[in-house]
Amino acid sequence: MELYPAVDVQGGRVARAPAGHADPLAALERYARAGARWVHFVDLDRARGRAANDDVTRACLRATAMRVQVGGGVSNEAAVEELLSWGAARVVVGAAAAADADLVDRLLARHGVERLAVAIDARDGTLAPRGGAQGAPPIVARDLARRLRTQGARTVVYTDVARDGTLGGPDAAGARALGDAGGGGLEVIVSGGIATLDDLRAARAAGLAGAIVGRALHEAKFTLAEALACVA
Repeated sequence: MELYPAVDVQGGRVARAPAGHADPLAALERYARAGARWVHFVDLDRARGRAANDDVTRACLRATAMRVQVGGGVSNEAAVEELLSWGAARVVVGAAAAADADLVDRLLARHGVERLAVAIDARDGTLAPRGGAQGAPPIVARDLARRLRTQGARTVVYTDVARDGTLGGPDAAGARALGDAGGGGLEVIVSGGIATLDDLRAARAAGLAGAIVGRALHEAKFTLAEALACVA
């Protein structure tokens, strides 16, 4: 299982980071020294429809030898193209855009399964994209996972939005169910709620492809080195 330490950027700084740890470039250096192979980078301002931190994103992608998975409000072909051209190893297509099957088909055909992941943000088993259209017909998360598998997608980033940022534990069972949808084959990265090394062990035991960890690292619930050893 792969571990993805998170770098969530807001206003040019790492969101929710303790004093002295809010520089995104310094965060990347710390994670690289600890042995991380991947990082999950999110521009929270872009995701929330505010002025994007494009200069910071480009600088971070240039500065690190780690593979960077970039997400947060990625909703169209131009945004995917731009982030890949800046050096992202993988771009996460937002959950709202994932509901557009034609868009997913075009992106997979152009960029391939290795460079794309699809976000499934859900609440009570139903797609709940942040910033999604109000009044849109509900989409069952497992149905979306099944369709993505049929389309040829390989990687899904699953977030139970009710757990995100809560340190209440990840929904490993829900993530596993998405991976099994449509006969299996989807590699699921779980995000939201991870607080302990036991949470990481549970994600690994569920056969998940990866786990994204943010707040637990900021609050020193465990070290990145401990987390990497746990999932190795």
